[in-house]
Amino acid sequence: MENKQNQSSSDIRLGRFLSLILRHDPAAAGISLDGHGWADVQELLAGVRRSGRQISMETLERIVQENNKQRYSFNADHTKIRANQGHSVPVDVELTAAAPPHYLYHGTAARFLAAIRQEGIRKMGRQYVHLSGDFQTAMEVGRRHGPPVVITVDAQAMAQDGAVFYRSENGVWLCEHVAPAYFVMED
Repeated sequence: MENKQNQSSSDIRLGRFLSLILRHDPAAAGISLDGHGWADVQELLAGVRRSGRQISMETLERIVQENNKQRYSFNADHTKIRANQGHSVPVDVELTAAAPPHYLYHGTAARFLAAIRQEGIRKMGRQYVHLSGDFQTAMEVGRRHGPPVVITVDAQAMAQDGAVFYRSENGVWLCEHVAPAYFVMED
């Protein structure tokens, strides 16, 4: 049991490092991403090892498969890997526009609510605003940043007004910006 816990803890740390590499800073492992965000798996493994971390192909496959947020994807023959979304580096992860459900949800920390009510939900350093398809997931996202709040977004109205939505491989809804006019406020 203890070995499994150590493996899990190690996988979480490695997963965070992979997220840094594949979403924000490929140079942290001395690798590069192609225009669609793909990294060569063997180069990634070698780069992670050069950073002083232990990783094998088996470990990488386990992290990809067991990641609770399904952050990563392999290509068909597992020679390439990429993050599904959340990039701050300019890549095209080949998203296809999709019709959103009536409502989507954005989880954030309560301390950001005043600014969001004024400016809307902005993508900040990412390529897109991230929205959840369910309230509970948004609540979990918000908790990562402090006492959480969830903003309900009338995605259907946004789409009718011309906003384009994408749904990433792991089910996260993406768009450019959410103006305050589309917030469903409960007072």
